[in-house]
Amino acid sequence: MKIHYFQRYHEKENVATANTMLLLSRLYSYSSDKFFRFLKSEFFSDAFEPEIVFNLQEKSVESIPDATITQESFKIVVETKMSDWFYSDQLLRHLKSFSDEKYKVMITLAPELMNPEKKKEFEEQLKEYNTTQTYPVMHVNTTFEGIIDAIRDAIDDKDYEMQEVLDDYLNYCYNDKLIIVSDSWKRMRVQLAGTTFNFNVGENLYYDNIERGFSAHDYLGLYKEKSVRAVGKIIAIITAVTTEDGIEYKAELGKLTDERKQQICKAIEDGKNYGYVMTGERYFFVDKFFETDFKKITPRAPMGTRVFDLTQVLETEQLPETEGIAELLKTKTWG
Repeated sequence: MKIHYFQRYHEKENVATANTMLLLSRLYSYSSDKFFRFLKSEFFSDAFEPEIVFNLQEKSVESIPDATITQESFKIVVETKMSDWFYSDQLLRHLKSFSDEKYKVMITLAPELMNPEKKKEFEEQLKEYNTTQTYPVMHVNTTFEGIIDAIRDAIDDKDYEMQEVLDDYLNYCYNDKLIIVSDSWKRMRVQLAGTTFNFNVGENLYYDNIERGFSAHDYLGLYKEKSVRAVGKIIAIITAVTTEDGIEYKAELGKLTDERKQQICKAIEDGKNYGYVMTGERYFFVDKFFETDFKKITPRAPMGTRVFDLTQVLETEQLPETEGIAELLKTKTWG
């Protein structure tokens, strides 16, 4: 049974906030450098330098000490909602939580971004408030998925412990419907598929542990030997759990057909060739895996999954058919 890091089975937004703060505290405990990398890349400008800074012979008013160790003050205030239910009067009251910190940020966090008009109204009021402050307050509106993406960018493939924590937070967010899936049409999830690659391509099927979380995506890429070698569009997602009475199937996307049941049984048997004991997996069925060659140009294979925005990778606002995506990916690289 998988041990979870984050609380589940609740409805209160304060638990969502607590889980998010736990995620950030775990990141800070794991690596303060990567925690501050996350902050600067996602929420702050390059001018934000809250880390401890070591200086030699820094000139002061009346002397030049041999060395100084400093850290600029900062404070982050978070307001969490289960939907876009932010109100300016409440957010303005939160401004009293700040004092004389040099870097002050208010984060509004929800499954979806704020309505543009609502955001504009609050930020105009915030701009007026900032005219009375020595150090202004910055407003960052983000989502739970935005937090996940930013942390994924800040950590490395070899950060196995933090990757596991992030996966569980992602799984928690999906369980509690904290992630909106409206932009799944442009996302490609890349999975390692070395030993099972030929089976996956032959059956147009990929499987993963049922406990593993994943962000919504319409495309699946299979990675082996320093490159994404195949890509397919997902048409069905089915879970299969082995019980004393047999296999229990559940269709999360698409239809559960006899043919797909047979493919799942075939996958279970194939997994035995590699020593896999498959008792609870999630099966991703694609229309067809098309051959591609989306090369990774940095060292080491990716740890776990990587998710790409295909509109950014392919530099287009409208995606072609899957076969066309496969051909275009051959001209691209990633790190």
